[in-house]
Amino acid sequence: MSLDELVLLIQRLLDRAIRRLRLGRAPLPGGRRFLIVQIDGLSQSVFEQGLAEGRLPFVRRLLTRHGYRMEPMAVGLPSSTPAFQLSAMYGVRPDIPGFHYHDKRRRSDVYFPRGGDAAWVEHTQADGRRGILEGGSAYGCVFTGGAVNNLWSFAMLKRPTAQGVVRAFSAVVVLAWVVVKASMLTIIELARAVLRVVANPVGETRRGWKWLAIKVGVSVWVRQLFTLAVARDLYAGVPAIYVNYLDYDVFAHAYGPRHRRALRSLRRVDRSIQQLWRTLHRVPEHRYDLYVLSDHGQLHCIPYVQLLGRGLERVLIEEFFEPAGAHVVSPEAPHGRRLARGIKATRSRRAPGMWQRFVNYLEQDFPSLLGELPEAHEHDGVRVIGAGPNAFVYFLETADALGLEWIDQRWPGLADDISRSRGVGFVLVRSASGPVCITQGKRHRLDRNDAGPFGARPDRAAVLTYVRDLMAMPSAGDLVIYGHDSPDGNVSYVAEVGAHAGPSTDELHTFVVCRRDIELPRPITHPVELYPHFLGYGAA
Repeated sequence: MSLDELVLLIQRLLDRAIRRLRLGRAPLPGGRRFLIVQIDGLSQSVFEQGLAEGRLPFVRRLLTRHGYRMEPMAVGLPSSTPAFQLSAMYGVRPDIPGFHYHDKRRRSDVYFPRGGDAAWVEHTQADGRRGILEGGSAYGCVFTGGAVNNLWSFAMLKRPTAQGVVRAFSAVVVLAWVVVKASMLTIIELARAVLRVVANPVGETRRGWKWLAIKVGVSVWVRQLFTLAVARDLYAGVPAIYVNYLDYDVFAHAYGPRHRRALRSLRRVDRSIQQLWRTLHRVPEHRYDLYVLSDHGQLHCIPYVQLLGRGLERVLIEEFFEPAGAHVVSPEAPHGRRLARGIKATRSRRAPGMWQRFVNYLEQDFPSLLGELPEAHEHDGVRVIGAGPNAFVYFLETADALGLEWIDQRWPGLADDISRSRGVGFVLVRSASGPVCITQGKRHRLDRNDAGPFGARPDRAAVLTYVRDLMAMPSAGDLVIYGHDSPDGNVSYVAEVGAHAGPSTDELHTFVVCRRDIELPRPITHPVELYPHFLGYGAA
């Protein structure tokens, strides 16, 4: 018996005593329960590479010795965690075009790390529907799924449920062991870092200590806390549990989806899955089913700022909307609008030099001081947001989603010119006849006869469906820009090497691991198809 298991056994005995004194008896055996382990950001191809290279030895044993199988899954557009989890947890096709976007009807951005935004999306788009985690637990998720116990979920960052705090932190024995074990692992990681600096002082100094801190925080402390908290839930018979391990996604964003540091993190997640599997097999009366899945993959990208030294949002505003002669044309201003003075002049780089340099510094390094979010910039009724390998352009004159006909009349040639810009692969835009894809100035209607940049793909029919779904979202930009297959390579509009949200094979295609006797929909073409399967556990 490992130390982890001994600590959990002691905690379980204490929990039984406390329950009998105050909370009543343990749950009676009944219907089946489930545990979902999400490996955030892991594509099917990298998953298979990890299996082949021994990065996931326990998951491999599940597939070869313990009666489990792997089912392919496509996740739709955008290939991102919020869209995936809202679909799977509530059975809706959400209006979530990206990790960061603008809602013209609400007149504000939705930026999921910002407190309150995820809760607002969950309330407005899933209100009234039953979540698959009703009465259960969620760890590290964007949304709650109806769970009463939430820890580090975006929707509850500012207001975790009372039960979530109590269940995670009232287990003093477990928490104390997490602190002791994570402290020991932290010391080991620091010692390894010192040895790496001695072996390669230039390379390690260039990387800086930020990623060491992230590794210690996410891959040591958070993973240990999640694993022990989930194990405690398994002993207690919590009916539905969803834990999202962030390790791989964090390192893939920083170094790339196939970098050795990202792949190395899979081994640590694999050990946590093994620990949870052992725990659920010690409580067979609770009849848990284990699922291991991923919400999206990642694409290796070049950060856009490396190409032009500025973010896409600033390049578009400064080169397409601010220069002389590029003003919007309207019946009220047939010769174009004049830029306003004062703060608009400051934001358009026409203020006195010293003051302008100071404002530029604030905008770039401290955007929140000016009420701005990262990778977002607005000028004269046009808002541009970089969200990953995708970016959105919104024309704020109306709350309606606008189409190519309106854009061509108001901004002649704009969409074509943007598609020819450096770091741009293609531009999506609505039209009266359906979505249009513009690549290097050429317009594709995206039908059976002209699939544009997706024509050579074996899954082109599915990809075209996902594009139509994306452009049907009211909050998708009036122009949706992707950096895929640009003349400069695959490009991300935020500072990351691994990126996701787009239609590449690595981003779209993931997996579900489950027991061979469990019936899942085949094929899984969208996470919304998982909803009735997991909802059925509550009805059993």
